[in-house]
Amino acid sequence: MSLLDVLTHAQNELDEENGTEGSANIRERLRIAMTDSIKRCSFSRWEIAGKMSHLLGVEVSKYQIDAWTAESKEGHRVPAEYLPAFCIVTGDHGPLRMMAETAGLFALPGPDALRAEIQKLDEETKRLQREKRKRERFLKEMKQ
Repeated sequence: MSLLDVLTHAQNELDEENGTEGSANIRERLRIAMTDSIKRCSFSRWEIAGKMSHLLGVEVSKYQIDAWTAESKEGHRVPAEYLPAFCIVTGDHGPLRMMAETAGLFALPGPDALRAEIQKLDEETKRLQREKRKRERFLKEMKQ
């Protein structure tokens, strides 16, 4: 499946989902994404908290992380401004990617984003070359 096919499929799913009641409520999906990130991470929750604290410059405790990821802790939500640090520390961008996709965006890692931008520039160059050829043909016809 090409990247375009994947993006088209994902966009179609979003279009179907958007507008339904609760479709933007990501509380449970975010909790699951964070839990999965922690499971795949080689650091303990204590280490994740310490590394996040360092990156954020504010104290993040293991108990906060436990509350953010516990099914039973309804009122405890991770602050959005903490998510980049969480993703950096765990090495998993799943929680941010899920949030972006819910908003209709697609997040790509730096090199992939640059490749996509290069592809877009290539497409624009080809379009401009086609337009140039049209004008050259038109000019040639005008001279005859």
